[in-house]
Amino acid sequence: MTVARARAATRTTTWLDRAVKDVRTGRFEQTLAGLTAAGAGITTAEIYLAHDGASFGNKLMWWPVAILPAAVPAGVAGVFSKRAAHTVLPVASALIVANGLQGTWLHWRGVAQRPGGVTRYNLEAGPPLFAPLLATVVGGMGLLAAVLRREDQAPRRSRAVGRSLRPGRRR
Repeated sequence: MTVARARAATRTTTWLDRAVKDVRTGRFEQTLAGLTAAGAGITTAEIYLAHDGASFGNKLMWWPVAILPAAVPAGVAGVFSKRAAHTVLPVASALIVANGLQGTWLHWRGVAQRPGGVTRYNLEAGPPLFAPLLATVVGGMGLLAAVLRREDQAPRRSRAVGRSLRPGRRR
């Protein structure tokens, strides 16, 4: 292999190398906003089917079905708009996190209210205890996306780069 080819091989980066670099440097906002939108859609469908199987016996079972889809347009908007990623997405995500924590408490309460209380059988046959935390994770992804930097944003350079300090001079 010639020197020129070796240099060219080290300069080419794959999309995977770029993605890893973006994650390491905190530039993951757009991707995480998109993953939040996709996760919210899938999670909403799962919650609807699970709660429909329980015949929506408690009116609070409708809340995640109504709240979680708000992250889909918010996440898509966050992919294309920096402003939406910092305003709409965190609001929708915070609502989802709060609803997921509420659902976790309601599921624990549902297990405790079954005959015999918290037993292994009731843990297996009652409401799924950790399923609401799936929604909480989707909301957490949206909150995290709001604080990260965008992939297309140029990195900031330090003002001190390239400047030499003279002896006796402070920064």
